[in-house]
Amino acid sequence: MPLHPQAKQLLEIFGSLGLKGLKPADGNAQTVRDMFVNFPRPEGVAVGSVVAAKVPGSGGDIPVRIYTPPSVLITRPGLVWFHGGGWVFGDLESADATARALCMAADCVVVSVDYRLAPETKFPGAADDCYAVTKWAAENAAQLRIDAKRIAVGGDSAGGNLAAVVAQMAKAQGPELSFQLLVYPVTDATFGTVSYRDNALNYLLEKVDMEWFWECYLRTPADAKDPKAAPLQAADLSGLPPALVITAEFDPLRDEGEAYAAKLKAAGVPTECTRYDGMIHGFFGNAALDDGTKAIGQAAASMKRAWAHN
Repeated sequence: MPLHPQAKQLLEIFGSLGLKGLKPADGNAQTVRDMFVNFPRPEGVAVGSVVAAKVPGSGGDIPVRIYTPPSVLITRPGLVWFHGGGWVFGDLESADATARALCMAADCVVVSVDYRLAPETKFPGAADDCYAVTKWAAENAAQLRIDAKRIAVGGDSAGGNLAAVVAQMAKAQGPELSFQLLVYPVTDATFGTVSYRDNALNYLLEKVDMEWFWECYLRTPADAKDPKAAPLQAADLSGLPPALVITAEFDPLRDEGEAYAAKLKAAGVPTECTRYDGMIHGFFGNAALDDGTKAIGQAAASMKRAWAHN
């Protein structure tokens, strides 16, 4: 279908602010970080409490924010959330509105992770940080008022990549996870899909951006074959937790996200895959887009169904 009018309007607003693609002209990661620090952000919904904490990691303490719905003394499921930004930018602030929305819609404790960024920290630093926080959440579930048997991981874009990777790591090393929420995830380091061809330009995330993100993140080209970087490269996906994969029609990452969903299904993993037609990368949780709110609701409903069986 054609580009949704709301998505088209959003792209026009981005264009008026000088934002066409995400790779800065000077190729400096700090440039894109500075740009997004000053970018307008919607105010998120109210939650019961927001608490800052630090989790020990192999590269130092990892900052997190813990979002709890009202009635903080109730034990609830937990979602460990990893923000997007191509492993290069993004932080707890950029993830705040989405974390709040998921906390309230799914009635769960959300632990949002401020993992180390590339290129200062190369692969597998971000994945190691995200796994460390997931393990910490399981080990400290009682203090966090989280049901240790109902812990999910999730993320958008590069965060979706990290969620898929952490799910694979947890399968091998624990803890046992109950769900994975993969929102237009990066799953492979190849750029030859139809969606890369058709959506290479003009839809916010561009092919050149992803090429640059991977260049920033990986240590060597050989890392692109490592499932810890590119989860689609994993030989065996059986035994992973149930998944919801969300993709957008006008997104270079569409096909690799859907390929990962298909591979999960083929491995016997209960998997739901939904493409939001007319939408662009970054739509999830965007209050300016009806489908952004709808997708939050779908994610919450899918997690609740999975948690009902745990």
